[in-house]
Amino acid sequence: MGGADDLAREAGESWQHHRIVAAGKQIVARNQETPDVFVLCGGWGFRFLQLADGRRQILGFLLPGDLFSVASVFEERFHFSVKALTTVQISTMRRSEVQLRLKSPPVVMALAKACSQEAESSDRIIATLGRCSAEERIAFLLLHLMKRIAAHNVIRDQRYPFPLRQQHIADAVGLTSVHVSRVLGTFRDRGIVELSNGVLRVGNLPDLKHLGSLN
Repeated sequence: MGGADDLAREAGESWQHHRIVAAGKQIVARNQETPDVFVLCGGWGFRFLQLADGRRQILGFLLPGDLFSVASVFEERFHFSVKALTTVQISTMRRSEVQLRLKSPPVVMALAKACSQEAESSDRIIATLGRCSAEERIAFLLLHLMKRIAAHNVIRDQRYPFPLRQQHIADAVGLTSVHVSRVLGTFRDRGIVELSNGVLRVGNLPDLKHLGSLN
């Protein structure tokens, strides 16, 4: 996201810090208070809510350049948790210092754009989970992530780096891992997509778009 990059450029070294977090480690916890704004600089992470019975709902995936939440620029408490999906590099910036720089028009515009993107993404996810079939939900998620991956990587032969496991997909679209495995098997047999060894290979993009488009 451009907003995070703009904030990072505005940051001074004394209040911006970097660290590496191993895959599978939790970075922030729900209801945790922090004086910092977090930016993912490398790797993949995800935001999630953990239910009382242990079930998990993934709210969204974080890619390089993403703020953990635009709201965190103004709020001290996270309403969700964040975990590293792969080994990640993160940057933390003092919220008070970030807020001082909000007088900069480029930073204000970047935050406004990020707020708009978050709201639109949330609306699409709600519509998908509430009204779409299992195949449509998974196809929507794949298309959404493919677009974001392509913004960070050179894509050749319709092969996308894709570190998600079936459980991550299941937790993002409200299905069981078994159901996700069944749908992905159907997609593979139909030549639409194949997920193997951390790579998503797209064989029939029109069919995938037909299934996953909300337009």
